Amino acid sequence: IEEVNSYLINMLGYSREEFIKKKLWEVGSFRDVNSSKEAFEALQENEYIRYEDLPLRTKNGKLIQVEFVSNVYLIENVKVIQCNIRDITARRRAEERVGRQLAHLKALSAIDRVISANFDLKLSLEEILMHVRVELGVDAADILILNSDSQMLEFGAERGFRTRIIRKSQVRLGESYAGQVALGRQMLQVPNLKNVVDNAFVKNNIVGEGFVCYYGVPLITKGQVKGVLEVFHRALLEPDGEWLDFLDTLAGQAAIAIENASLFESLQRSNVDLSLAYDATIEGWSRALDLRDKETEGHTQRVTEMTVKLARAFGFNKAELVQIRWGSLLHDIGKMGVPDGILHKAGPLTEEEWVVMKKHPILAYEMLAPIRYLRLALDIPYNHHEKWNGSGYPHGLKGIQIPLIARIFTVVDVWDALKTGRPYRAGWPEEKVRDHIRDGSGTHFDPQVVDMFM
Repeated sequence: IEEVNSYLINMLGYSREEFIKKKLWEVGSFRDVNSSKEAFEALQENEYIRYEDLPLRTKNGKLIQVEFVSNVYLIENVKVIQCNIRDITARRRAEERVGRQLAHLKALSAIDRVISANFDLKLSLEEILMHVRVELGVDAADILILNSDSQMLEFGAERGFRTRIIRKSQVRLGESYAGQVALGRQMLQVPNLKNVVDNAFVKNNIVGEGFVCYYGVPLITKGQVKGVLEVFHRALLEPDGEWLDFLDTLAGQAAIAIENASLFESLQRSNVDLSLAYDATIEGWSRALDLRDKETEGHTQRVTEMTVKLARAFGFNKAELVQIRWGSLLHDIGKMGVPDGILHKAGPLTEEEWVVMKKHPILAYEMLAPIRYLRLALDIPYNHHEKWNGSGYPHGLKGIQIPLIARIFTVVDVWDALKTGRPYRAGWPEEKVRDHIRDGSGTHFDPQVVDMFM
């Protein structure tokens, strides 16, 4: 080295005398950089060498990144090499920061997609913990969920643990690190667990894991604590503000995932409760009808069970079967509007009385149509007296104009009515009822339904 300028002296911290008359790779900053020696060996055959990113260490031990460009000149037949070195540490750090921020945005986007696309809490929490480990560069992480009834933090999900002890976690508010985080609603940092003595948490969690540092963050949404995100590392960490901010952001995502899952579970419970209430109401109406018409008591429950079974054989789905059950229970609800004198008449009905009786499907429609959740159940009460050949009532529908479920119910209804005894007649033997239904195939009944029923 024949000459250096003051910029290089200030950049690397060596004096001018520590450069002059030395080989470049004998200077401390370049000594450990193999590429510097390789560069000058390459310059024996080339006139230009460029390193866009070369790591150098200053005299005080600080690592910097430089751009290194070398050119070869001939001056009075002497080969001279000129080196231009520029400190690009700040630029590289800015690029790395932008890269990290972009990776963070991608991670948050991936987490958002998982949370919004499903209500599987375990899947959402595992996705979050995967990004916690990757983006923050830590060895292990877990999420504890607050049980609002017991006020205990319970295991939710984990990644990176060597043992399974964390899965047995049950922590009271205020106890251990997680309990302190949840109660205090603030992040807790323990830079070196090895400096902590007489702490049950440390004793229980370092054994078999080798953790050195701990970070705990409360999961808060809408002002309520939902749990705690815990982060562990098996070496010392020196997190900057950006690292801590992103940890806090990930904790926010975890809180949202828990809240969404809780709301979905609550909605499901409400739907079940509402469905049970609907069912109980409909069964109550059905029992009220049976109480009014003692002669048909038990008939409704029997035809409902058989109709659902036959409908399942025809391929109706679960949601449709619910409506079919309700329609079967309410098939004679229209008779609530038929006068007792006609409904309970011991002898045959007159022509005028039959006109009134035949109105009960229309009365059923008028009663049930305003109830939105029962509209899909109307096919049976409204159409179960229609016949395959068009001779039924109330509208004389024919063939496949009659809804399939009404055609199914008609066969079941006749079967049970004929088998069951009445005060004015005995029940028919099963074989006689079979023959009657077969005889009615193609006239009273849909042949396909009769075949399936048999």
